[in-house]
Amino acid sequence: MASYGMLIDTTKCVGCYACRVACQMQNSLHVTDSFIHYDEVEKGTFPNVRNEHVPLACMQCKDAPCVSVCPTGASYINADGVVLVNSERCIGCKYCMNACPYHARIQDQDTGVAEKCRFCILADDGSVPDPACVSTCITGARIFGDLSDPNSDISLAIIKKNAKPIAGDLTASKVYYVR
Repeated sequence: MASYGMLIDTTKCVGCYACRVACQMQNSLHVTDSFIHYDEVEKGTFPNVRNEHVPLACMQCKDAPCVSVCPTGASYINADGVVLVNSERCIGCKYCMNACPYHARIQDQDTGVAEKCRFCILADDGSVPDPACVSTCITGARIFGDLSDPNSDISLAIIKKNAKPIAGDLTASKVYYVR
C-alpha cells in the first residue's frame, strides 16, 4: 500500500502563490479561502537578509489529531495514508479545526464542512495525479510521491536534501521541508 507525502523546498519557493491559486481552482474554493497559507521568515543579518517563504497546509499526519477528535468519523485516514473528510458525515463542530496544531483546516462558507488539503485525491478510480500545487509550481519546489517506496523521487529527495517535518516530532507528519 502506498503512503503519500510531499516535500517542500523553501530554498526554491519564491512566494508567487501559484500553488495556492491552483489549489483554490482545483478545489473550487472561495477567493478568500485556501488550504495553503504562507509564513514569511526573515533570514540572515544585515546586509545579507532574505525572506523565506514557507507554504503551509495539512501535514497529512499519520497520528492525525483531527481524526481522533472527530465525533462522527467524518475525518479519517484512507488506505494510502491520506487524511480526508467525508462531507456527508461532517456536522461542522470544528473539533478537528481546534485539534490541528498546524491550523490547516477551513470551514466551507456554504456547507459548514471542515475542509482541508487532500493531495487532490478526488478520483474514485484510485488514481493519484500530482496535486495541483505540485504541477503548477514554477520553481519545482514541491515533490509528491509514495514515501513507502525507497526509490521514489520523494524518498530519494528527502534523504539527499535532509528534509524534515516542519515541527519535528510534534505529529507524524508526511510533509517534509528543506529550509
